Amino acid sequence: MASGRRYSRAMERGAAFEAVFTPVAPPSTFEETVERLGTAIRLGILPAGSRLPAERDLADRLSISRSTLRQAITTLVQSGHLMAQRGRGGGTFVTDSPPLADHSGSEPLTAEAWAVLDERVAVEVGAVILACERAERPDIERLGELVDRMAGVADFEEYRRADMRFHIGVAEAARSARLVASATEVQDQMSALIALIAHPEQVLSSSNVQHRRLVALMARGDCSGAVMLMREHIEGTEHILGGLLPPAGIGVVQRGG
Repeated sequence: MASGRRYSRAMERGAAFEAVFTPVAPPSTFEETVERLGTAIRLGILPAGSRLPAERDLADRLSISRSTLRQAITTLVQSGHLMAQRGRGGGTFVTDSPPLADHSGSEPLTAEAWAVLDERVAVEVGAVILACERAERPDIERLGELVDRMAGVADFEEYRRADMRFHIGVAEAARSARLVASATEVQDQMSALIALIAHPEQVLSSSNVQHRRLVALMARGDCSGAVMLMREHIEGTEHILGGLLPPAGIGVVQRGG
């Protein structure tokens, strides 16, 4: 690892580096930063054993706050892509064997997986529209209880059960049996995708903040705000998956057509 620990300015000037490390745009700044760094590691733009650029320089390059960058780095440390070392010569380094660096040992993010994510957008955004129109106080209260439950657990399996119930609960608030069936199927398919990646606390916490905001928007009847937030929420999952899973036989993260 010693040979790779000095950050290379030649690498910084490379076209691939420039393509990945362009400014990150809101609203999904945290999730997209995870995707950018995960992509750079997977493609070897940040090689195994290499040191990340200085925090201030990297945050400036991505046009994000240093706190957002730290959250993304913490996520990638927890997922095994990065490691932090203190003391003289310390810093944040790509691990010697980052997860999913070898495509032969991992399941890629296929066109079928992107089709599931597209279906999720159609089903869950549609459910939010109707839920804003039809939800009653008990529906909002049940969703709030699920948000509280997710905030209070450390075990991912328990979190994920509440997470599924939350998203299905939005469809239930829409008063549509078909939407409930579709949301249930989509969440089952999403579980298969989510099982392929690590589940760092930073990702779960960020996701549940959005859950809480969504409930507040629905309670106020702010349909346009709720729709925008649900799309942002789903897009955040897409960024996390895109950053931590390899694409299917291609060199960059792309959506299926």
